[in-house]
Amino acid sequence: MKKSINILFILLRLFLGGMMVYAGVNKFAMSLPSSQEVVEKIEKVSPTESTKKLQKTLYINGLMQTGYFWQVLGICELLFGLMILIQGTSFFGAIFLLPITLHIFLIHAFLEPDEIGELFLTGALLVINIALVLKEKEKWKHLLWVKPI
Repeated sequence: MKKSINILFILLRLFLGGMMVYAGVNKFAMSLPSSQEVVEKIEKVSPTESTKKLQKTLYINGLMQTGYFWQVLGICELLFGLMILIQGTSFFGAIFLLPITLHIFLIHAFLEPDEIGELFLTGALLVINIALVLKEKEKWKHLLWVKPI
């Protein structure tokens, strides 16, 4: 039983790490749109379309337009994904990746609630990340629950 649980966690680590490495590489593979292209894209959104779609477009393109955040996010996803794939650093990779997977899930929950497939995938990534952190709770629980003297 313990062996099958360990195999399951290895598969979860491979899935989460692989997805993050893939997402990090894709952040650098795509060309960032110019400000003019973003404005043209926004103008094409019809008034009858969902405001959620407009909000998502503005938010994601705003992250890209900062000139640094999209690249920093890509580096973090790539680095933390690689840390999860390496057994010795997987715990720290999961800890560092937790706010990123939470943020990705919340973006989809609030800006794309009708996209069930995306919501399911990002929710699964978040749950896997939480499970990887909780699996190692003996390493960090003493930081949260201090025994009184």
